[in-house]
Amino acid sequence: MGFVSPLLIRADQCEPSVFVAENLLREARRQLGLQAGAAPKVCLLDPDGDVARHVQRAGTGVRSPVWACYHTDLLEVSVPSGTAGIVGSAVGAPFAVLVAEELFASGCELLISLTSAGRIATEIPQSCIVVIDRAIRGEGTSHSYIPPGDSVDSDPALARLAFESISGLGIPVLKGMSWTTDAPFRETKSAITAAAQQGALAVEMEAAALYAFAQARKAPVVCLAHVTNDMAVETGDFEKGVSNGADQALSIVDAIARAYFHDREPDERCKP
Repeated sequence: MGFVSPLLIRADQCEPSVFVAENLLREARRQLGLQAGAAPKVCLLDPDGDVARHVQRAGTGVRSPVWACYHTDLLEVSVPSGTAGIVGSAVGAPFAVLVAEELFASGCELLISLTSAGRIATEIPQSCIVVIDRAIRGEGTSHSYIPPGDSVDSDPALARLAFESISGLGIPVLKGMSWTTDAPFRETKSAITAAAQQGALAVEMEAAALYAFAQARKAPVVCLAHVTNDMAVETGDFEKGVSNGADQALSIVDAIARAYFHDREPDERCKP
């Protein structure tokens, strides 16, 4: 393991937190006048916000009347297997994990994160989905959940299930490592080279923290990166395709949910 800042070295990862999501949501419901209720069983973290904006424009996403987060809206949308929740624009490790805590406290049973990512490995396609099975810890949030280390792993069975589900859709998909950074505009040549030497395929901003949260909370989380750019060093980057990738994202959510909840009745797979 490389150098770890003393600010990230904690000895209390196993100590319970005084401030917990359940209590925050209780107070938010009281202040906002919301009734108690559950989030859909499968939810999508949409850091770019493209899926959330698409379903709002199309009128297919309905704002949840029971979502008690102060910072975000939870949109509910129908997919072939049931109902999925979408939280848009929760970008970066701290924000993503805050929302993840609240989603699981609200009844979510499977969380999928799908974020755009910069290409690190030049041999992979310029546009593809990467199922992240390990993330280099270039952020600080993960250290609050698990002890220091160079990287954090996914749940291998869940990553494999996601990879197989997406492969069945005919979408270009890989499984491999990412580099999670807190500072996207500090992606220097040196940092990119170091990440590539460690085996990173792409760079994004949430996976290491979400996987540390998943390990600590024993929560099913799978992180996907939609490789869309080469850090905008030339024009033409960040294209996701039709509907800014929203329809593709919803098909991915539906495929993973179907596989994950395969042992339940069809009409119960994704419903809240």
